[in-house]
Amino acid sequence: MKFHVLLIALATAMPIAMAQNQKAEIWKPNKKGSFYLYWGWNRDAYTKSDITFWGKSYDFKLNNVIANDRQSLYRSNLYLNPSTMTIPQYNLRFGYYFKDKYEISIGADHMKYVMKAFQTVDMNGHIENSGTPYDGEYHDQPMVMDTSFLMFEHTDGLNYLNAEIRRSDALWNLKYFNVSANYGAGAGVLVPRTNTTLLGNPRHDEFHLAGYGLGLVGGLKLSFFKYFFIQGEAKYGFIHMPDIRTTTNPADKAKQHFFFMQYNVVFGAQFQIANREKKKKAE
Repeated sequence: MKFHVLLIALATAMPIAMAQNQKAEIWKPNKKGSFYLYWGWNRDAYTKSDITFWGKSYDFKLNNVIANDRQSLYRSNLYLNPSTMTIPQYNLRFGYYFKDKYEISIGADHMKYVMKAFQTVDMNGHIENSGTPYDGEYHDQPMVMDTSFLMFEHTDGLNYLNAEIRRSDALWNLKYFNVSANYGAGAGVLVPRTNTTLLGNPRHDEFHLAGYGLGLVGGLKLSFFKYFFIQGEAKYGFIHMPDIRTTTNPADKAKQHFFFMQYNVVFGAQFQIANREKKKKAE
């Protein structure tokens, strides 16, 4: 009986001693004075949107247009090659912890937005003197999005340049590993490179400041060996682009707004550039 009691006492005492030892050695990331850089990839989904096109001889609106993303199939020579790694949908971000648990960051979310070809949508407005079979007046008329009429893509891409503020809370700490949750909000500008052919006109296909975006983000971060981490993120937001270039003629424009959902997997490194505890000891 005494032997059993002794075993129970040892079994109880050992985890406590180990926990105390670990507690002294626990590494806690997300501290003030640290910065990070990450790179990763995303998949995206978009709500339907109304798109208005206007120019010298046309002004029309397409209702409830469906669009999808276009992530590249994985190939190591595409995703990991410095000369081609910006072709897939990617995320790049640089951040700094200005306070324990609180970070500010800037980044680029390179998404792609592709209007679904040959869908049927309702069209309102007019087209004239286009030299195409599409001249006429339209009043809630079903219209097939044939590529001879319109191809509409932000494929190089739907570039959301943004700043975010996030909070990080540790969920689980070990000596060399940490799991934390982060969440926050951000805002930025849209600089798409729009690939559009409309009524046979030559495309513009240059970077252009087209509007703004707002977003909420949440993530789960696994940090290991003090300097590295893997993070999964979900971002939900709103994009409004009232000034989209569609052709080489500056008078030809389009506008749209929609909600987006973005899911990211990113890989990064984090470094401490200021240590408050050492500074306090030195004082």
